[in-house]
Amino acid sequence: MRRAVFLDRDGVLIRNVHYGCDPDAIQLLSGVPQGLRLLREQGYLLIVVTNQSGVARGYFTEGQLEAMHMRLGEMLMDVGAAIDGFYYCPHHPGGVVPAYTVICDCRKPRPGMILRACADFGIEVASSWLIGDILDDVEAGNRAGCRSILLDVGSESAPESPERMPEYVATDFLDAVHHLLTQHQGSERVRKLGGEEVRKRRGTDPGSLPRPIASWPSAARREGVRRRG
Repeated sequence: MRRAVFLDRDGVLIRNVHYGCDPDAIQLLSGVPQGLRLLREQGYLLIVVTNQSGVARGYFTEGQLEAMHMRLGEMLMDVGAAIDGFYYCPHHPGGVVPAYTVICDCRKPRPGMILRACADFGIEVASSWLIGDILDDVEAGNRAGCRSILLDVGSESAPESPERMPEYVATDFLDAVHHLLTQHQGSERVRKLGGEEVRKRRGTDPGSLPRPIASWPSAARREGVRRRG
């Protein structure tokens, strides 16, 4: 089975423009090309999963949205950070275009886009991650069975339910990738040990297994500062 990193689009990969859909206005965020290259080097598929209710609201069409995604894909391919798949939800129950004004299974925080991508690509969801900038992203990842990271853009309050709690709160995209790869390397070491030796290590080496954040969000930020030195 393959593993993936599921990525929200606006505010994670590119500058968040309110209902933006102009291919010529795309601005990659700092650290994104480098971070995506690091993930690809470790064998992760890169899958974008994005809510795009602007289709349902009549701000742009699916064709215009797909043109934007084509341009974004080209930009990232040019810097060695190719995206393996784009999944989007065009729906919203408060929309004005009847075909899209529905309650669906794909709009985050529901996990439909992630589960569909897992089926399409043969992805092992338990070995995969999600990086998003709002708690609806985190909830979608957690409900699908991923491990989830929140980019702290200052918009989210403490989650009110466990399914909205991220494993880690990152200061920026490269911080998120650093945490993910640190955990990935620890998991690879555990996988190679096997059986009885893993049980021994669990009791003697706390760094050998992932550790959840202790509170919101100060403990996660302290962890990030400590890891970066």
